[in-house]
Amino acid sequence: MSKSDLERAVGAVIDPELRRTLSDLGMIGTVELTDSHARVEVKLTIAGCPAAQKIESDVRAAALGVPGIASADIAVSVMTADERAQLVAGLRPAGARVNPFTAESLTRVIAVTSGKGGVGKSSVTVNLACALTAAGYRVGILDADVHGYSVPALMGLAPEGIPIRPTRLDDMIVPPVAHDVKVISIGMFVEDQATAVAWRGPMLQRTISQFLTDVHFGDLDFLLLDLPPGTGDVAITVGQLLPHSEVLIVTTPQAASAGVAIRAGMLARQTGQRVIGVVENMTAGVVNGVELDLFGSGGAAEVAKGLSTADSTTGQVDVIGTIPLSVGMRVGGDTGVPIVVRDANDPAAEAMSRLAMRVATAGASRSGKSLGLQPTR
Repeated sequence: MSKSDLERAVGAVIDPELRRTLSDLGMIGTVELTDSHARVEVKLTIAGCPAAQKIESDVRAAALGVPGIASADIAVSVMTADERAQLVAGLRPAGARVNPFTAESLTRVIAVTSGKGGVGKSSVTVNLACALTAAGYRVGILDADVHGYSVPALMGLAPEGIPIRPTRLDDMIVPPVAHDVKVISIGMFVEDQATAVAWRGPMLQRTISQFLTDVHFGDLDFLLLDLPPGTGDVAITVGQLLPHSEVLIVTTPQAASAGVAIRAGMLARQTGQRVIGVVENMTAGVVNGVELDLFGSGGAAEVAKGLSTADSTTGQVDVIGTIPLSVGMRVGGDTGVPIVVRDANDPAAEAMSRLAMRVATAGASRSGKSLGLQPTR
């Protein structure tokens, strides 16, 4: 047992929001060791940090995990303005508020869209995010459905209708984490989930732009955008800000929803985005022992066919996922625990996991892209 052992142990604790070690973030202050008693100072990023209790608990556990230490006091303080500025500079080395999700980024940006509302687009988004996370990928969600935000509730980040707030570090926003997925939504900045956001085009564009520049997602493999249905301001803004992003179209088996879904795909192509596939949600499923086929069949196939023939230069578009009707999926949405997390054996969860694998292998090769690393001597 030595002081250096203690410093290494507590410094290795991971901040639950920033996903970096406390040592890297400069959040470990004075460390003292007297006989078998440890005293560790933890410097929180801000007063009222939502992760304060977990950080304190994890640091205490790490200290007591060092052989020979019988007791530990954790002294919690708050960073000075200079210390916080240094932390922010370390997280955002470029300094400027810029969109990190450029065409050169290693993060794949996937916009999940639909032609009309009510097809389960947001449910597909959150379950796809959790399925990708379960497969070992680092995933974030940007809820771009400003008027109809639902991701906070679906991810359990709005308990009893009151949203969990992101942490503000000067001009940087740290997104809350749920089910190991980083999430940002305008629904985290309103009074409660019943609050209506009545904004027109310019405000919508500014909000999406600010989420991309000011939110610190860190290193991600995938950033999923939950778009509002249709071909309005947000879809156009995303196409302009992220023209290299990929698009996943969600529809139902109902033929009536196919035409409007094709329009959403055509808009994506007009802004330079690539449609990676179509997902058919609410297909026939067994509910309480009874097979239900409420919406017919063929809707997704019609969308895929329409997008494949509308512009032959963009290639074939396929149906890459079919998600059956599931009571568990509905319950998961109501409780904030997506079905992929709640019950991996549910047919809808299994379908989501298969969809995640199709999405993960549908992107362009990253071979040859720079990692931004310099050799050391």
